Amino acid sequence: MRTLHVVTHPEATHHVEGVVGGWYDSQLTPAGVRAAVSIARALRARIPVDAEVELFSSDLQRTRRTADEVAEAFGVLPVLDRRLREKSYGEAGGRPQEWLDRRFVPPPAVGERMDHDEGVSGAETKAVWARRIYEAMDDILRRPCAHQIIVTHGGSLTFVVASWIRMPITSAGYASFRAPAGSITTLREDDYFHNRQVVSLADTRHLTPTESA
Repeated sequence: MRTLHVVTHPEATHHVEGVVGGWYDSQLTPAGVRAAVSIARALRARIPVDAEVELFSSDLQRTRRTADEVAEAFGVLPVLDRRLREKSYGEAGGRPQEWLDRRFVPPPAVGERMDHDEGVSGAETKAVWARRIYEAMDDILRRPCAHQIIVTHGGSLTFVVASWIRMPITSAGYASFRAPAGSITTLREDDYFHNRQVVSLADTRHLTPTESA
């Protein structure tokens, strides 16, 4: 049996400053650091002590800092993978959210959504974003390990889950598995039927009220 534990990084400075995240390299806030400790403790309590564990993380500071706490709890080194980053918002990254809101062109209700141009220079399309997450997931799942921990971002969680259930990228235009900061999503594949389950989505019970963003 394989279990994936997918962590969305906790509160970061861009959350409290009201600026666009994406590839903007914000850091965890003090509350975010405390939440990262709680995440690591929760994962340690869920995963058997003698289990083989691998840890993968987006390479941005806020996810790396979260992964550092998990790494210490399990005595493993994180594998940093830029493909697990949040969507790039191009020139909007690090700017006030209202700057992006004024320029953002939402996708159409029907028609082409994956290659939709959102009107922001340098921003990734949903198709580009999805493809790199799917590629990262393919590489992770080629590795035979019973417990794999993935530290990523709230937006990217959608494509982690979509990839896990083998949703074709062409069908992911309407998919949305949103999760609050600091959540843990549990995915499991059984050894008999090889069915892929979403056991829990965006669990935050391990966080205290002051750690929740």
